[in-house]
Amino acid sequence: MQNILPTEDYENQLMEKAHCLKGMMAPFSAPEPEVFRSPASHYRMRAEFRIWHEEDDLYHIMFDQQTKQRIRVDQFPVASQLINSMMQAIIAGVKNNLVLRHKLFQVDYLSTRSNKIIVSLLYHKKLGDEWREHAISLRNQLKAEGFDVQLIGRASKTKVTLDHDYIDEELPVAGRTMIYRQVENSFTQPNASINIHMLEWAINITKDAKGDLLELYCGNGNFSLALAQNFERVLATEIAKPSVAAAQFNIKANQIDNVQIIRMSAEEFTQAMNGEREFNRLQGINLKSYQCETIFVDPPRSGLDEETVKMVQGYPRILYISCNPETLCQNLETLTQTHQVSKLALFDQFPYTHHMECGVLLERRD
Repeated sequence: MQNILPTEDYENQLMEKAHCLKGMMAPFSAPEPEVFRSPASHYRMRAEFRIWHEEDDLYHIMFDQQTKQRIRVDQFPVASQLINSMMQAIIAGVKNNLVLRHKLFQVDYLSTRSNKIIVSLLYHKKLGDEWREHAISLRNQLKAEGFDVQLIGRASKTKVTLDHDYIDEELPVAGRTMIYRQVENSFTQPNASINIHMLEWAINITKDAKGDLLELYCGNGNFSLALAQNFERVLATEIAKPSVAAAQFNIKANQIDNVQIIRMSAEEFTQAMNGEREFNRLQGINLKSYQCETIFVDPPRSGLDEETVKMVQGYPRILYISCNPETLCQNLETLTQTHQVSKLALFDQFPYTHHMECGVLLERRD
């Protein structure tokens, strides 16, 4: 039995990250980074574990990335309190149930601050009526124990949902409770406390914004909805259908009437803006009616592609959230030819790792 506990001093490792980011951003004359700390434990709202079968025993495991050693995990202080409680309940509920246990190889957890959780059981077998019957019994047992849980089964090309495949998060953001629908197996911010810091930072630095906001890679509307208060209108793009559906729900749930979501990639939107292609998805939307003076981007680790970087340069203000400072710096080599970095922030999304999440605000040079 082994617990996974942070081994580094949190303050020291955070200072090292801030120093590293400051050095990376020095060539772009960036200001001193504003540093946002994570809780030192129970900060991850998502976790995935392999399941190990050892005779009659059953338990969660992780693999050491360097040694590939198998590590038994009975408690995981990195994850939310709710995930830790559910880990024990799932093992207890599955361990002696041959139908639910057979060929189970992984369990994924997605939790919220609002005390809701999705548990996905992953199998190397077909999931039929017998599995559903036993899964319903387990779900009812978990609910009787006080868990607000959605139980989902996954196998090759199969997804079995007992009730629904989403949960609704509630975040206190700048004095307001924001509702965000989170869909199983879709992207959500892993560290809720840091997500709140990112949203409030973005709101604060755009308070004096004028005109409309364009956002690329909007996901479930995480930033779009929080920032809507600072702009006349928000036009946002997202390619993944589940995320677009969640964003549309979130618009209604938060009673926001100035956000328009378009399902297309950043590359497609660039083509549409440049008049290179026409899209049926844009029927009824007059892109030219938007006066977007600010563009917000939160791209994948690969950063912005060359054409999108050129398109982004056309806006007076660029708000860029990055999960990879190396590709951010690559993009900044071009962006700082026309803009200067006026704000810099470090968000410690993943404590005790080398991962750095950061934000920059760029403003067009005079």
